[in-house]
Amino acid sequence: MLVIKMKILILHLETSKQFMLRLIFIILMSALSTAGGVHAQKKVPKLKAKVDSILDNRYFNSKYDTNYISRPLQRLTLKLRTNLSGNEITSERRADGETFRSKLSTDNRLTFSVGASYRGLSASLSLNPASLSGKDEDFELNVSYYSNKISLDVSYQEAKTLNGDYENQGQTVHLDKGSISMKMFTFAGNYTFNHRRFSFPAAFTQSYIQRRSAGSWLAGISYQGIEIKNASDELHGLPQMRIFIGNFAIGGGYGYNFVVKKWLFHLSAMPTLIIVNRNNTTVNGERYRTGYHFPEMIFNHRLAIVHNFNERFFFAATTVINLTTFHSSDYFVVQDKWKARATFGFRL
Repeated sequence: MLVIKMKILILHLETSKQFMLRLIFIILMSALSTAGGVHAQKKVPKLKAKVDSILDNRYFNSKYDTNYISRPLQRLTLKLRTNLSGNEITSERRADGETFRSKLSTDNRLTFSVGASYRGLSASLSLNPASLSGKDEDFELNVSYYSNKISLDVSYQEAKTLNGDYENQGQTVHLDKGSISMKMFTFAGNYTFNHRRFSFPAAFTQSYIQRRSAGSWLAGISYQGIEIKNASDELHGLPQMRIFIGNFAIGGGYGYNFVVKKWLFHLSAMPTLIIVNRNNTTVNGERYRTGYHFPEMIFNHRLAIVHNFNERFFFAATTVINLTTFHSSDYFVVQDKWKARATFGFRL
């Protein structure tokens, strides 16, 4: 009987010991988990504060005259935007006593976008209604960068909707969509000399606020590459053709921000002179070089209107135009690409 009681007591002690060990293990794990959670909770605000500090230093570190330019104090800016763009090419050529004229254009492209900017870091999402209905046959990508010193506009387009009229020997032929394809790449960049008092971002990204009117001389470069191809059209007497336009230009211009009360009006023009011309035409497999005739130009124009309702809400309408002209005694070509944007934004 005594032996049985001793065994029960030992079993009870072993069971109690296991229970205590498990209890201690659970307490330790809970303590570690709590400590880790507290540490993580402390670490996250510190990390956020550090990131905010870096972004704030970057955001406010630009050297500018605060009498003319300022930064919005709010950290976050949200934007609702409507974008519209188009392209048109007009040409005239004389050969063997005959005149050939054409006027072609793409369908205007409409998109809507939502954008957000936190201390100068921006992201956006765009929607093209035509793509939802399956009617969007063109592709276009636009990238813009605006700082007080440097401004860049880059665009790439693949268009299958190029259409229009072609006049030959007094007869006009309409070229339907799909009969001509076009690929286009454009680049325009400029340097702002008076960047301490004149701000491109105030007009085009609203990441700065122009407080007083100011202007600046600009220096810039432009590039344009275009390829236009068509299949032969025996019905209308059109051969198979490939037209390539490749131009590099340098130049300068002037921009001005006019401020009146809560309104900002921007206008800038930067004509650039083409110094490298790689234009050529291929007809039924035979290539013809298009010579350079001074002066051939690429014009980059920008317009903007910004209204700040108060410190938080604003509206902006902007337009960027790239116009190219080249000519000789035998031909004349004007290419006009434009994009317009309306923006409603608020700062938090």
